[in-house]
Amino acid sequence: MKANQSTVSGGGAAGPSGGTAGLGRSGLGTSGGQRLPSSPRERKPALAALAVLLILGGALASAYLVMASGERVSAIRIAQPVAAGQQIPASALEEVQIGDTGIQFLAWSERAKVTGRVAAVRLVPGALLTNGMISKSDAPENGRVVVGLALKPGQAPTGDLVEGKHVILYAVGNGQNGGPRPGAVLAQDAIVVGVGAGDDGGPTRLRSDQTSVDVAVLPADAAQVAQAASAGAVALALVPDGTKVSAPPAKQQKQNKQESGGVEPVPDQGGAPTQSGGTQNQGGTPNQGGPQSPGTGGN
Repeated sequence: MKANQSTVSGGGAAGPSGGTAGLGRSGLGTSGGQRLPSSPRERKPALAALAVLLILGGALASAYLVMASGERVSAIRIAQPVAAGQQIPASALEEVQIGDTGIQFLAWSERAKVTGRVAAVRLVPGALLTNGMISKSDAPENGRVVVGLALKPGQAPTGDLVEGKHVILYAVGNGQNGGPRPGAVLAQDAIVVGVGAGDDGGPTRLRSDQTSVDVAVLPADAAQVAQAASAGAVALALVPDGTKVSAPPAKQQKQNKQESGGVEPVPDQGGAPTQSGGTQNQGGTPNQGGPQSPGTGGN
């Protein structure tokens, strides 16, 4: 009986276990059927291609920089400021290594030719020196003086009036108060060393319709130019580049000086001078110191 009971109990126990096992397999199978299928990994060929291009671009850029660094040349760089119209000292130049950028800069080997030349524009530190920054004209210090002009519209060209240009100064106005005759040449060869506009906050504030122009003239012309400039009776004409300016004849220079206030000395005695150099009596009046007419002398 015990054996049977153990068998029965064993069989009974086996039954539910077997059923449970079967249910478990059934449950696993059911859950396996309801599980969502996993999506395949998404591939992005565009991003991969972009990454490859970036890598290649970086490699090419690095190679270009390496090659460019090997082609560097020595150039002239401005080390200290130089005003327009001033000579360029050697201390204002320094050497710098740059790549071939296509800029028409001056090589460091030409520094000896640059030293002592005149700056056509204001030179600022850090700028590469080019031919356009150097003037071929004489500096104001080399026998010239600078005179400031305040010009109205019509007294100067509207364009291309920059530092280093050669101009001719003429007298304008009515020629009163001992001024030169209108159209007289005040300076045959003046050099522009500075140009500014009105109300620019400079040392001399001008009206909005005026232009400030600083010119370098010869000392012989400075007095008459300054006199005409103070009266606003100066106009300038721009000389084209490459045009050789010749000095006016000595006769014209003498005439301009006479018209600007200097006159030939008139004899104190002898009346008004004539073309022949003699004297002319005015209204029969005897000359001082000459013979008296009959009936007017002595008692």
